[in-house]
Amino acid sequence: MTSRCRTAVHIAVTTLFAAAVLFAILLAYVTGYQFIHTQQHHLSFGLYGAILSLHLFLQSLFAFLEHRRMRSPARLQHLRRSVALCIAAYQEDPDYLRKCLRSVRRISFPGLKVVLVVDGNRPEDRYMMDIFQEVMGGADQAGSMAWKGNYHSDGSGGGGVGGGGEGGGGGGGGRSSVHMEETGRVARLVRRCRYSCIMQEWGGKREVMYTAFKALGDTVDYVQVCDSDTVLDPACTLEMLKILEEDPQVGGVGGDVQILNKYDSWISFLSSVRYWMAFNVERACQSYFGCVQCISGPLGMYRNALLQRFLEPWYHQTFLGAKCSFGDDRHLTNRVLSHGCKTKFTARAQCQTETPTRYLRWLNQQTRWSKSYFREWLYNALWFHKHSLWMTYESVVTGFFPFFLVATVVHLFYRGRLWNILLFLLTVQLVGMVKAAYACFLRGSLVMVFMSLYSLLYMSSLLPAKIFALLTINKAGWGTSGRRRVVVNLIGAVPVTVWAAVLLGGVAYTVYCETQEPLSETEKALLVAGATLYACYWVVLLVLYLAIVAKRCNKPGEQYRLAYAEA
Repeated sequence: MTSRCRTAVHIAVTTLFAAAVLFAILLAYVTGYQFIHTQQHHLSFGLYGAILSLHLFLQSLFAFLEHRRMRSPARLQHLRRSVALCIAAYQEDPDYLRKCLRSVRRISFPGLKVVLVVDGNRPEDRYMMDIFQEVMGGADQAGSMAWKGNYHSDGSGGGGVGGGGEGGGGGGGGRSSVHMEETGRVARLVRRCRYSCIMQEWGGKREVMYTAFKALGDTVDYVQVCDSDTVLDPACTLEMLKILEEDPQVGGVGGDVQILNKYDSWISFLSSVRYWMAFNVERACQSYFGCVQCISGPLGMYRNALLQRFLEPWYHQTFLGAKCSFGDDRHLTNRVLSHGCKTKFTARAQCQTETPTRYLRWLNQQTRWSKSYFREWLYNALWFHKHSLWMTYESVVTGFFPFFLVATVVHLFYRGRLWNILLFLLTVQLVGMVKAAYACFLRGSLVMVFMSLYSLLYMSSLLPAKIFALLTINKAGWGTSGRRRVVVNLIGAVPVTVWAAVLLGGVAYTVYCETQEPLSETEKALLVAGATLYACYWVVLLVLYLAIVAKRCNKPGEQYRLAYAEA
């Protein structure tokens, strides 16, 4: 069979498989088939619930098996490999930037090249270059350059994101010549100096990453990425390098991203337990099949030869006719997958990164991430046939789950029975507790019991944010801001407000319906028992939260107790 025929067969198989998975879920949802139920259907367990339960079981099983693999560390075969660490910075908090650079100095990898690219070249951005020179050894050891433009703009105000192609924007031959000379200076500086810092015209994170990648060219074997608010484990570079060296089919690898400021607020704490689940369960499961769908920006590493092959199409990505300016890390991962290469996760490489501490900023961040998820889902679907069927299966389940969930919530809240609403709330927290119990077992820490609290945050905030993100998928004019000057954007509250109005309307309608006819004794007993159980759950969790977490919040010294964390 020819290569083209094999590809056609693989495409047909994965397409049919994806359709079968979606059809099975849709059929189970629409028919509402129930395996067991009480006489008046107050309690039941059906096919749809069984499918979701099976998904959680398989995901947990494969994550466990992947963690068992990680416990047997691979040996590094080639110590002479060259690695460049590329750091993206934008209006960074000075304290975070210093912590990041100090952790870079402690990385246990000989000859590591470091490139910091600052997204902005105004006088108020200069402090980041000063901090870089201060930490990395001064101007004699750390090369630096303030660039009027960037690779896609000559600094005349006509470039940046959405500007012209490589070689500069607008102007005659003289200006283009100057721009080409400056791009050459940047490349020579980055390649000559072990530590280099480039300040350039604002263009967004993708522009910053492109500068580092383009300037490095083919001078290194591997490229590690990092954000300027991230503290790195000294062993992270070696651990990720081991994964890439062990299997030549692996094109990229990500590490375990934890939260640096988890005790700053309740939202940052809940984010910390959610991060652990996302990396150590969800991505560990994907890693078992070699198809991690997003190598996170704070900690990742790629084969440079592969990266240079798709650098230009990655930078020039468009969607619905507009240039993409977010979702850079997810698309970078997708480009690796599009070449048929594997992507992996290792919990042996760790870092800590900053997360929003205010609700609205967190909501805007999640909305922006959801936009890139849906956009990249469509791109990722083009390469299902090049990877394990698990990637196809999981993409279908996770991609369509929010829509099934919204339909379920609206249906139950407008069905006219209080018990349906209460049962749904109990089920949400029960699933949260099951996942939290497994996380406690896998991590060996009772702190993961608070993962169940995240379920309510998902239902009340993240779910409407996902729908809003899909409806505004091509709007890129807002998101999270720099950390030196945090801008509060109220637009993230719009979908949550609308969602709250929909749910409250359902509750009001249900109360009205229940008042039209008296409740049976069975329903009264169920409501009292369910409400008592639900109230007890919240009392216990809130007491634990106040006793364990709340007293540590807003204390700057409270961090993960890791060897690389600074006091």
